[in-house]
Amino acid sequence: MNRENTPSILLHDPPFYRREFEDAYRYIIEEYHIEPRKVGIFIPCAVRKPYSSSPSHRLFQKIFSEVFSGSDYHATIFGTCGTVPAELELMYPYAQYHYMLGKCSDIRVKNDFLKIETYRLKGYLEKTRETYDYRIAYCIGIFREAMVRASEETAIPVTLYPTVPTIERMYDDDCPFPEGSLSMQEYIDEFRGGLLRVRDLVRDVRVP
Repeated sequence: MNRENTPSILLHDPPFYRREFEDAYRYIIEEYHIEPRKVGIFIPCAVRKPYSSSPSHRLFQKIFSEVFSGSDYHATIFGTCGTVPAELELMYPYAQYHYMLGKCSDIRVKNDFLKIETYRLKGYLEKTRETYDYRIAYCIGIFREAMVRASEETAIPVTLYPTVPTIERMYDDDCPFPEGSLSMQEYIDEFRGGLLRVRDLVRDVRVP
């Protein structure tokens, strides 16, 4: 797959149904090499493209750079895009779509997403079984549900943030998105704390 000479069209329908996303996923699973890292971090996709230009991803990258050296971790983006190593964010079709699953009210579409994303996460977890020593995913809602299912079905552990007690404490039935946003300070603080704990585990392993 080449990042250059890609179509400039903007894709608006659910991307997880489109052939381009399955083709890109198969390339990543079957051909793309991911260098081994101590920590694999899974973060959700963003509406703004490329993902690194979004406010949430700029915040995540700031936290990563404060906690880890660049050689300790590898970031993977997941969600309606499927599963994509962060360094491939410009590869077609990952920078050419605009879609928000959170605004979808069609239960069939949401169920299809959960099935497709679980399958793609399972494939990615299997591919990287020996690539990461520790895995952390930062997610809520249906993205989280897909990650939980993929982790259970592959027996590959993934530590999830925010934790269930924190999500329950922040839950607000009166909000359009009751679980809130991953940019909320309470979630961010817990995520940072989890990354710091994993960093310390990595350092302890290195001690003779």
